[in-house]
Amino acid sequence: MIRRYGWLALVLAWTAATGPAVAVDLRIGFVDVARVLDQSPQAEEARQRIQVEFAPIDQEIVRLQREVRTLEDQLVRDSAVMANEERMRFERDVLSRKRELRRLQEEFREDLNLRRNQELQKLQRQVVLTIRAMAKAEGYDLVISDGVLFASERVDITGMVLERLVEEHERRGGN
Repeated sequence: MIRRYGWLALVLAWTAATGPAVAVDLRIGFVDVARVLDQSPQAEEARQRIQVEFAPIDQEIVRLQREVRTLEDQLVRDSAVMANEERMRFERDVLSRKRELRRLQEEFREDLNLRRNQELQKLQRQVVLTIRAMAKAEGYDLVISDGVLFASERVDITGMVLERLVEEHERRGGN
């Protein structure tokens, strides 16, 4: 824990030690990265891309679920009048379809998670680059994010970062 926040402790100690003797004008900003990742137009665009990409598979899974449910209902309803061999064949067919459905659902979840992670990493890189560029352009000495328990509105630059991301999105022809 000390290592993680060591840089902040070092800055605060240095500022306290040089306080009265030297007038240090540090410009510090805070960014709520989670909020940026949730509210930026790039995040919404990524969510829509994933939705479009995975909608056909999701629809296929829903179709297969209905099909299996219909077959299970049919088995329950008609098993009393079926011949033993016919009922066993029908049960094996239903079981096979359920296995296939579970496999497809698992693949879907894995592929969806992988895709989300790829989009998140891409967005995180863009957010970091935007924060760095904005911090340099605006003359910030230090910009912090994770692990902050409190940041006043005076140092919270999350809104500015979101504005920059909106501008970048519009420049690149985003929706």
